[in-house]
Amino acid sequence: MLSDIRSHYGFTRDFSFLSQFAFFETTQLQLVLKELKLAIKDGKLIVLSGMVGTGKTSTLQRIQESLEQEKEILIAQSLALNIGHVTIETLELALFCDLATDKDEPMPKKSEQRPRALRELIKKKKKPVVLFIDDAHQLSEDTLLGLKRLMEVMRGGKSPLSIVLAGHPKLRNDLVHPSMEQIGGRATLFEFDTLGPDRRAYLNWVLAHVSASKTKPETLLTDAAATLLCERLATPLQFELYLDRAFTEGFRVGQKPIDVDTIEAVLSPDLNAMGARLMRNGYNVKQLSDTLGAKPREVRAFLGGQLAAERTQELHDRLLAAGVPL
Repeated sequence: MLSDIRSHYGFTRDFSFLSQFAFFETTQLQLVLKELKLAIKDGKLIVLSGMVGTGKTSTLQRIQESLEQEKEILIAQSLALNIGHVTIETLELALFCDLATDKDEPMPKKSEQRPRALRELIKKKKKPVVLFIDDAHQLSEDTLLGLKRLMEVMRGGKSPLSIVLAGHPKLRNDLVHPSMEQIGGRATLFEFDTLGPDRRAYLNWVLAHVSASKTKPETLLTDAAATLLCERLATPLQFELYLDRAFTEGFRVGQKPIDVDTIEAVLSPDLNAMGARLMRNGYNVKQLSDTLGAKPREVRAFLGGQLAAERTQELHDRLLAAGVPL
């Protein structure tokens, strides 16, 4: 957001500040945080799923900060940029990087020696360990199977290792599929929902955090504009994006507070179209093609509402049967 726009509306921060440095706890989030910490302490394989923009990464950071303060559990995390190419060897290296000190032996290069050395390292630390992996919906099936085996090896040395996988709902759906039963059947699943009934509270919280202390929300947004935003938007990322667009447009036309017409003008007409909803849940055209057993061209026609009614219903039913949220 340009400095002139911030000055005009009395903003002290950009909206993007919130996703990086602030944290809004919904009632559901408070419960998830509590249960997640208990599951980590029990040494479980944990799956935290939520659609794009719900705040999974921020939640992981909040959990890590809490665990670091308690100092009962050692924390490791995968920082690899291309998650789709991450192997079990990469994750073993991540554990070594975060747990080993200068006094510890370097990680062996041979595959049979690495898990043995890692087990001894964790055992020497005398504390449970948790490995956090974000964007885990991109992990290959082989890597997921390797994580299961890694946890079993660590337990064999009486070294508890928890793993937290965070990703789109596609990750949860893949793991509960019968073909992945050996992993999904052992996983503790948490679904990270949208803001739900906390949308208006979140909107007020956002405006309070980016504005001067005495600024009232009604001087920035009319009640009708705020109501429309809360009806159409569902995630923190969406609020951040469209509030920025609304105040940029409002500044352009000289409007304060922002009214419902400006909100209507900046909201995307395809905001909640089927294709957009599926993408937020981790399903692009290729993944939908694999799930449906259909050609990409047919999937695009399905998403664009250009497929015959009978075939559209057939694909719709297949997606529901596969657990894909529509």
